[in-house]
Amino acid sequence: MNPTVWLVGAGPGDPELLTLKAARVLSQAEIVMVDDLVNPEILEHCPQARLIRVGKRGGCRSTPQEFINRLMLRYGRQGKRLVRLKGGDPCIFGRAGEEAQWLRERGVESEIINGITAGLAGATQCGIPLTLRGVSRGVTLVTAHTQDDSELNWQGLAWGGTTLVVYMGVARLQQIQQGLLNGGMPASTPIAMIEQASTPQQRQHACRLDDLCEQAAAFALQSPAVLVIGDVVNAAAIPSCIFDSKADPSMLAAVHSASN
Repeated sequence: MNPTVWLVGAGPGDPELLTLKAARVLSQAEIVMVDDLVNPEILEHCPQARLIRVGKRGGCRSTPQEFINRLMLRYGRQGKRLVRLKGGDPCIFGRAGEEAQWLRERGVESEIINGITAGLAGATQCGIPLTLRGVSRGVTLVTAHTQDDSELNWQGLAWGGTTLVVYMGVARLQQIQQGLLNGGMPASTPIAMIEQASTPQQRQHACRLDDLCEQAAAFALQSPAVLVIGDVVNAAAIPSCIFDSKADPSMLAAVHSASN
């Protein structure tokens, strides 16, 4: 494969989390189509490139996907070294799979370069391991914003036995809370709300599932944010700062025992 288009993950916000491969490709790019959530400091890796801003954010005016596709196709056919720069990882709610397939069907090859996703980086910044022996054997990443506005399988998520990371959920907190409670998830399940993951502006707060909407309102939670849901939240490095006072002491002790 000899791509002319690279679909690149810029990571969650901290410019030091950009991969070396992403930095190399950016340094060679002639054109960079950049999303809204990309930290401007990352663009220092491509001072020679022409920047085209193609922001896509939920609830805001966005660049149509059809226009983005056509623009990538035009420059790809011209042989331009084009980087489509996306926040986080391009294959986790970033449409890279759709874009790569669309280009391939029209004769333009692309390469996907991974980035660190916000759910992982935000949890790590809070000292939360998404998997932990004896507590959680896996991770489920979901988006609360679906293309057809259909509901998630809340019962399956509630009983999945994995840490649940919810993207794009700030506008649907009530549906998330009620869906998980109705699906059978315990009301005492801890949740970490993480805003602006990995940036100097990161804020975090934790509460129980049954307090989610009330606590989010008091915390004034805003996008972009992720929710980390599950008992691993009790393993955060500084419990006195991040945990709600209603956390089950026996579960907290069990989590710290498993992590030691």
